[in-house]
Amino acid sequence: MLRRIAVTVCTLIALFSASRVRADVGIVLNDSLDTSVARLTGSGHSAVYFSRICPASPVGLRFCKPGEEGSVMSNYTTLGEDEPFEWNIAPLSIFAYGVANPQDRPLFSSGKIKNLLEQNYRETILRDYCASHSCQTSNKAEWREMVSSVSERTFYILVIATTVEQDKDLIAKFNDRANVNHFNGMARNCADFTKYVIDTYFPHAAHRDILNDFGMTSPKAISRSFSRYAHRDPDDQYYVLHFAQLPGTIKRSSECRNGTEQIFRAKRLAVPVGYLAWPALPAAAASYYLTGYFNIEKEFEQHATVRESELSDQIHAAEDDGLSASPQLRQEDAQQRDSIVGSSEEWATYREAFDSIVDQAVRDGVIADRKSLDHVFKELSEKGTPSIDENGALWLKVDDNGKPSKVGISADSIATPGSDPRLAYQVLLAHLDYSLKSSTRRRETMPEFKQTWKLMEQVRAENHI
Repeated sequence: MLRRIAVTVCTLIALFSASRVRADVGIVLNDSLDTSVARLTGSGHSAVYFSRICPASPVGLRFCKPGEEGSVMSNYTTLGEDEPFEWNIAPLSIFAYGVANPQDRPLFSSGKIKNLLEQNYRETILRDYCASHSCQTSNKAEWREMVSSVSERTFYILVIATTVEQDKDLIAKFNDRANVNHFNGMARNCADFTKYVIDTYFPHAAHRDILNDFGMTSPKAISRSFSRYAHRDPDDQYYVLHFAQLPGTIKRSSECRNGTEQIFRAKRLAVPVGYLAWPALPAAAASYYLTGYFNIEKEFEQHATVRESELSDQIHAAEDDGLSASPQLRQEDAQQRDSIVGSSEEWATYREAFDSIVDQAVRDGVIADRKSLDHVFKELSEKGTPSIDENGALWLKVDDNGKPSKVGISADSIATPGSDPRLAYQVLLAHLDYSLKSSTRRRETMPEFKQTWKLMEQVRAENHI
């Protein structure tokens, strides 16, 4: 057990360590939030990940120091800051979880928690760029999208290796380049910006899909083309990261789509498209499946580690030559995938064990019944007030029928002294229940799940629940 815990912790640290031997650049493919124009396009959002480049400021770049985890750079319609910047850059952990240390990441999301994380980011990092009343208060100011993305959506990062010289050139180029917003949905959108950054490293590695996106550039198209580029050269050390949307009270995000895919899949477009352009539906479907199909979840499952990508290439090379890959090769490939994604058998084992744990929790009166786990986050969000302590950990002060208490709601605070053990156990059970019921796209990775499971066992054992 101790060895498994150590492996889990090391895996999490590896995801957020910029001091490793290799360095990377990647395309961040964000789910659609189904708001504003995205309600029609379903296009999601695109950004750029760096493992060796960190923020000198929200609008400046530098090399990361030892122990820093890298960053994400993104542009939006308007960041809403005091100056019309084209892009901002934030540490990876801030972008993903809203906290400086991934161990302080929240275990569930709500509007209150997301707003708290945004406020903390604005006051500690963005204060010199967001002093105006509109920047501080407007919900349309899109600097907020740089904080705790997993609170509101699932996203993936498609990653390949870079050299020091490439990163150095990118830093110089963007520090010298005017950072002025000229966003245009047709020709200079987020995907165009990401394409520009990636092509600075690898010319023509990312490109638009004119046919399936009707002349525009979409996040899904550049991600698909970037993956094809990586597949052609094993030396790129390609892999894909997956960050699942947190369970909680915020609306679930939806998988991003390109133009032709949205035409025949979007339910809200079914009536107008069927009435005005039904003959185009078969053509749109054929165009997408023949020339634009891309399943990002399968891409992640087949390339969850660099080693898995290497093994996958070897298997495909053998098949292309009319040979059969060795059982040992296929077994190692599956082991690499299962270490991050988890095998169906392993998930089934956890479900069976969890059923027994929940049954015991019901008998002990910790929860009313299994269905009550579906309402834990809603009830805590309504009754609780979130806060951040001096160490960056998240807490929730709860007034339960006049009885005040508090519970840690981040991975590093939920099992610590001062955290109500009964509430902590309910939060962890609800979190695990959500993961075990969710599809592979919506649930956390196996290393993350195992760490949450360990926390649940710790709270249960220390408090004799």
